[in-house]
Amino acid sequence: MLFKYPELLWAFFLLLIPILIHLFQLRRFKKTPFTNVKLLQKVVAQSRKSSTIKKWLLLFSRVLLLSGLILAFSQPYFAKESASYAKETVIYLDNSFSMQAKTENGTLLQDAVQNLLQGLPKDNTFSLFTNDKVFTNITLMDIRNELLSLPYTYSQLGFKDILLKAKNFFSEDEKSVKYLVLISDFQNRTAIQESDTLGNIQTFMVRLKAENLDNTVLDSAYIAEVNAATIDLSVNLTTTAALETIPVSLYNDDKLIAKTAATFDKNRKSNVVFTLPSNEVIRGKIEISDIGLPYDNQLFFNINQKDKIKVLSVSESDSEFLKRIFTEDEFIYADVQMNNLNYSILESQNLIILNELKTIPVSLKNTLSNYTQKGGHLMIIPSFDANIESYNSFLGNYYSTSFVNRLDEERNVTEINFDHPLYKNVFAQRVTNFQYPRVKSYFITRTTAPKILSLQDQSAFLVGLDGLYLFTAPIVNTNSNFKNSPLIVPTIYSIGANSLKSPELYNTLGQKITIDVKTVMASDNILKVSQKEYEFIPEQQSFSNRTTLTFDYNPNKDGIYVISEESRPIQNISFNYPRTESESIYADLDILNSNATLNNLTEVFETMEKDNRVTELWKWFTIFALLFMLAEVLIQKIFK
Repeated sequence: MLFKYPELLWAFFLLLIPILIHLFQLRRFKKTPFTNVKLLQKVVAQSRKSSTIKKWLLLFSRVLLLSGLILAFSQPYFAKESASYAKETVIYLDNSFSMQAKTENGTLLQDAVQNLLQGLPKDNTFSLFTNDKVFTNITLMDIRNELLSLPYTYSQLGFKDILLKAKNFFSEDEKSVKYLVLISDFQNRTAIQESDTLGNIQTFMVRLKAENLDNTVLDSAYIAEVNAATIDLSVNLTTTAALETIPVSLYNDDKLIAKTAATFDKNRKSNVVFTLPSNEVIRGKIEISDIGLPYDNQLFFNINQKDKIKVLSVSESDSEFLKRIFTEDEFIYADVQMNNLNYSILESQNLIILNELKTIPVSLKNTLSNYTQKGGHLMIIPSFDANIESYNSFLGNYYSTSFVNRLDEERNVTEINFDHPLYKNVFAQRVTNFQYPRVKSYFITRTTAPKILSLQDQSAFLVGLDGLYLFTAPIVNTNSNFKNSPLIVPTIYSIGANSLKSPELYNTLGQKITIDVKTVMASDNILKVSQKEYEFIPEQQSFSNRTTLTFDYNPNKDGIYVISEESRPIQNISFNYPRTESESIYADLDILNSNATLNNLTEVFETMEKDNRVTELWKWFTIFALLFMLAEVLIQKIFK
């Protein structure tokens, strides 16, 4: 038994007062016989005996009365030792898209919020965080409205991130009792491991389960084929439900332009194709109707009026192969001989190709250095008779590149760096058995630039990154058959296409995205990105022939956005939520033996209440004091 005011127990010394009084009243009397009252001796003896019993009873009742009052004022109670310590509670509430799964009363997130509002004591102070919001040292009434309107988010913290973030909310007081409550469906991508723990922090994991986990997903879309008049848009779907077909609708803005049915195979996958006009700007939305997670039932995309990329070849060799690669439908290609070069047009180009120049004049070096510093892209094919000193004086500024010497030995191009950004989305699979192109002579090259194509002796054949690409050998037919190789088109086409990064069909939120807008900005102007009332300014860098936009933290909502300059629309860009939460795969919580895994919040609150429960006894001792006071009154009346 513990006492709230143990210092009041010193009052027990006051019990000596009634005891001393009682002892004083029990002093002995001397018997004196008196013959005239001999007949009354028996009555007198009985009276004295009754008086003694009365005094003893009064003593006990008064002592117990005072004891009851003293104990009542010292407020005794029964409780665990931890009940007297300070309590700290931190709650993680998962508001990711998987919490949209349906339950009997709504969604998983809505059920969790209602259980919090009903079960958590109204006056308790706690901290709560979600995947994108933080509330510290608050009560339920402080955040009631925020909880009821809590939005879903595409981001989900990993399990380690949740624990680290929660730890920051707790104090360093070692005596305080710390509770961490994790409310989630615990999708498998949270990567829970046996070592995940917070030591002495009591962790309760409340796993929420939906009634039906069936879900159909608009997985992806891509342009399958482009013709002169039409574009084939291919759409992939997956489902976990036992569906045979599902309607798929295609909108341009709010106008329904096509509708078809997706038929699922035995692997529960489907593909549908829509045919669109190739010369029309499309602000597209693909939509399905599904009872599962709603966030993946629509997919936004856009097809802009494509800007043609300016490519200039400065040649001292045959350039006909470049003209066949950079076709008029996508590029504005021009070829000029070195001795006829007009330096003033260089700055406006997206890609400049030095096609087998024997030497690079100083004036051209200076112009190209300024051009590349402003973001221009450059591809260099050396000449068989290249002046190494001339090349090195220019190449040294890029990845410390230099030609060492020319080696006149035949080699095959045998290695492709499929992970290089230049080949992103170029190859459907990693080809290993292809017709290797060969070179008869090449330059041994020192550089820190990554290899793109390598020779059989691991020497570089093509190196480069971020707008600078260098071949280490001439590709003229007398030295190489690279022009006849299947590699030449995807390689050189990608170099040209990447010199102006046009928006993809759509982008995925949560990834860093960079695009080029073919507009030249005035010095004080900026580009803005908007969707209805929502507007933001992305990170941007202006060059002489384009403006580069980088998207990282914004936007945070899917849809089609407009890129504009001073309210003048330039082009559209689309964003979609990642589809990672569409899979119904969940983590195994049994590996965390040190943590309590519960099915509902009610169990958590009951467990916490047991740990903090205090049984107060002062009322009982007050009742006892009143009973002994009543006993004293009765004793006084009974023993007269």
